[in-house]
Amino acid sequence: MYPKLKTCIDEVELNFDSVPTERKEQLREVANYIHSKIEKNEIAKLNFICTHNSRRSHLAQIWAATAAQYCEIENIETYSGGTEATAFNPRAVAAIERAGFKVENPGGNNPMYEISFSEDVAPIVCFSKKFDDDFNPNKNFAAIMTCSDADENCPFVPGTEFRKPITYRDPKEADGTDREAETYDERCRQIATEMFYMMNEIQSKK
Repeated sequence: MYPKLKTCIDEVELNFDSVPTERKEQLREVANYIHSKIEKNEIAKLNFICTHNSRRSHLAQIWAATAAQYCEIENIETYSGGTEATAFNPRAVAAIERAGFKVENPGGNNPMYEISFSEDVAPIVCFSKKFDDDFNPNKNFAAIMTCSDADENCPFVPGTEFRKPITYRDPKEADGTDREAETYDERCRQIATEMFYMMNEIQSKK
């Protein structure tokens, strides 16, 4: 892990007590699903879904992949999608950079960002897409709903074998205000903390 990111992770792992009990129960359900797949020597494919696939779903995809690698948990693949495609929001990208990730931006209206947490691991490719895009799995995957709108407006996600709402407040509410960067960083850290808590739950079962 890059040094700045490692420092961030160290802080995150000291903050598990901040996760409410109800949230821990929800995260353990996802951890149990992942563990059951790993026990059968199958790939646990996690598709994090929100409305626009622009903020929360990307942050969850990135942090889940990072936490799995950090905790040395194999057979996990992370994806993200939306009920519509827009673009990975630059404010969320900036929050990821501030956390210590390295970001390659090729430009364009919907850039295919490459997000790296280490020089030794292939980057995570992030761009906005619908949840059923060809880039994502189409069967035997978990749908993790990261916003309540997507959860309510998309009652059926084809191909799922497990579905769980793990919703987050949209940092978009602070766009254009003097709390913009702070709000995005708070949401980024919250998601990081919960994804690391989830992976630590899996690690404890090994």
